[in-house]
Amino acid sequence: MMQRQGYLLGLGSNISPQDNMAAMVTALVREFGELNISRVLKIPPVGMNSYRDFLNTIIFVETDLPQSELKVFCNQIETQLGRDRDDPLSKTKDRPADIDILCSLKLPDEAEITVSSVTDEYFLYPIIRELLGYLTETAEVTPPEGVLIKTSHLSFGETATTIYWNGSASNKGVF
Repeated sequence: MMQRQGYLLGLGSNISPQDNMAAMVTALVREFGELNISRVLKIPPVGMNSYRDFLNTIIFVETDLPQSELKVFCNQIETQLGRDRDDPLSKTKDRPADIDILCSLKLPDEAEITVSSVTDEYFLYPIIRELLGYLTETAEVTPPEGVLIKTSHLSFGETATTIYWNGSASNKGVF
């Protein structure tokens, strides 16, 4: 297996989650050209008072960007989609977009990383394991059923997959 370096990102939304999840993934694939993505799970809010369920997914983005530059880009996506990053309570409020850098990752060397060292958000463990298995072609766990996210140019969410950006296409679509 070829050596790959990048980051695991956790994406979530509970305000217009279908639209905002598609927008986050589209912005990331436009920037990086290729994303490896887990299925999308519908998860009740944890650690906050809300009636709105989240849609969550895990992405591996291959890049040599420093983490600080990637964080700036992710924050820009969040604010473009309506998140108020200046609100001190933004972590405990409903949000249109949440992109967390979970960890840097070198594959295949670090494919056996323990998920509890990636995040303490236990509800993400099945899709982190799924994505790591997909990336190393050693699938070992099947998470709960995924949620289909669909736009005119993009369809993902039911299983782990790779999405590419076709920047030379006349409609600039994702296929």
